[in-house]
Amino acid sequence: MKLFPFTKKAEQHFTPPEQQRIVQAIRQAEKNTSGEVRVFIESRCSYVEAIDRAAELFFGLKMDKTNDRNAVLFYIAIKDHQLALFADEGIYQRMGAAYWQKEVDIIINDFTAKNLVEGICHCVTDIGNALQEQFPFESDDKNELPDEIIFGK
Repeated sequence: MKLFPFTKKAEQHFTPPEQQRIVQAIRQAEKNTSGEVRVFIESRCSYVEAIDRAAELFFGLKMDKTNDRNAVLFYIAIKDHQLALFADEGIYQRMGAAYWQKEVDIIINDFTAKNLVEGICHCVTDIGNALQEQFPFESDDKNELPDEIIFGK
């Protein structure tokens, strides 16, 4: 019996193999860069814009504490059909607003075609390529943030 039966467990929106594909895409994206990519998935984004929710999560997860300020959060609210990319100042400024908007447009096209997992992996790969270009891996780099998908409620 649950102590608090009214608390809701985070939904798992993807099968274990799909989750593994996404985690593998994150690991591959981070392989040749000091940058960090995290994916946060929840059902709903109520009362705020997706970018504001992504910012709240980004700072709550302390993603702004990476050495080079080069972390990126990929936020998705599945049932509300909302998403956002929130990048720390180091990578955001180097890539520019047009790059981030282009990535969002690509993701929306993938999601519209019902290719959620493929769209996530594609975006993570693109972000990894940008991070590699701007923040190439150096011998003293370490993985500063976990690679697992974060599931909200």
